[in-house]
Amino acid sequence: MSPDRPTIALVTSRPQLETGLDRDLPELARSLGAAGADVATVSWDDPRVDWEGFDLVVIRSAWDYSERVTEFVAWAGRVARLTVLANPASVVRWNTDKRYLEDLATAGIPVVPTRYLAPGDTVEIPDDGEFVVKPTSGAGARYAARYEKGAYDAAAAHIERMHGEGLTAMVQPYMPRIDETGERALVYVGGRFLHAIQKGAVLAPGTAYDDEKMPHPDLRPWQPTPAELDLAERALAAVPGSPELLYARVDLVDDADGGAPCVMELELVEPNLFLFLHQASLAAVTEEILTAAS
Repeated sequence: MSPDRPTIALVTSRPQLETGLDRDLPELARSLGAAGADVATVSWDDPRVDWEGFDLVVIRSAWDYSERVTEFVAWAGRVARLTVLANPASVVRWNTDKRYLEDLATAGIPVVPTRYLAPGDTVEIPDDGEFVVKPTSGAGARYAARYEKGAYDAAAAHIERMHGEGLTAMVQPYMPRIDETGERALVYVGGRFLHAIQKGAVLAPGTAYDDEKMPHPDLRPWQPTPAELDLAERALAAVPGSPELLYARVDLVDDADGGAPCVMELELVEPNLFLFLHQASLAAVTEEILTAAS
């Protein structure tokens, strides 16, 4: 690699390298190369990678991290001691456990109401409507399922399965408006709003928690409302330590009354940025990564 060109690692996972499911990755690598960077696309768990040899390491599609959270968080800490990691290791540690929703709620951010059940806790199931069970460390709707009111036995077996693997379960009311208005994902790069998408409901009734699911059905561009933009920016401002974020995605749904948005997830580790739907955004992402590398 040339010493006068920034050296950048785009971090993915072995499955993504093998299948090419990250549609943004090849175009982003090409764009960075054309802009004057030396770029390598590498798996986060490849022992041959010399992380210290990069000016910047950008986590992009390490989408298997949720199955190896402890290992992934430790990897982020090691890399951050060798070079610049985006997003920072402190953010990775905080955002890989969805109990961060408690922090957001404490900061006054409206979030989907959530009950957490760690291994050993008494299993409590809501009896006032549909509900969702999923792990606090998960991606791509892994181990997530939607249950009808009263489905205690099936939900309890689901939670026991997660507890058996050492996972903490989340129990949330199913937000009924999602079947009409979907989820909205607002993407930020370099602290600035970039674009947004809307997607359909991921969890269909009757789909088992261990079935494979489509994490982003019915994708389309979205123009966020002023209320959505305001909430997304407030949520990002509530991240502990006010870290500099190279990229961020705020996933919103309507509250149970349908009157206001609330945060479903704050994606700061390896969010899909949906550049393939917003190709005009590629130049801005490229510019921000080059700035971070310098």
